[in-house]
Amino acid sequence: MPFVYRLQKILDFRIRKKEEQLLVVQKAQQEVFLAEQRIRENEAEIQQTIENRRTADYKMMEYYDKYLHHLWDKADALEAERARLQAILDEEKAKLVKLEQAVKVLEKHKEKQKEAYLEEEKAKELKQFSEIGVQRFFIHSQEKKEEDAELRKIIEETEMEYME
Repeated sequence: MPFVYRLQKILDFRIRKKEEQLLVVQKAQQEVFLAEQRIRENEAEIQQTIENRRTADYKMMEYYDKYLHHLWDKADALEAERARLQAILDEEKAKLVKLEQAVKVLEKHKEKQKEAYLEEEKAKELKQFSEIGVQRFFIHSQEKKEEDAELRKIIEETEMEYME
């Protein structure tokens, strides 16, 4: 009889939840990556604006300063957004770790149950072979006794014939 794990449905459910959570973590990682990319683009724009301001007309300096302040405010907002997304990512990763642990616990339990089952099956087989061996020995000894009895009977009959 093959091994059947009685908690297999629960294990399958936990594996499915872990895989779903892995997708959530991947999506959160992608969002953090995009936020970091927007920050890099904003920093590049700030650097470009600073370079352009150095060569710009004196009358445009005020506009460049206002635009730089806008970009710095945007950088702060982007960094806050990245921090928020990173916190979400960390939270989702923690959930994933818990789900992975739950799966590992059941997988370990399944392995122990399977090992116990195999040991039990092995013990049953050994017991069965032992019983077969005992039966063979008993049958062999019975046959030997019967043969010995027949030989004695034949010997006694032949001895009686010689005596007569």
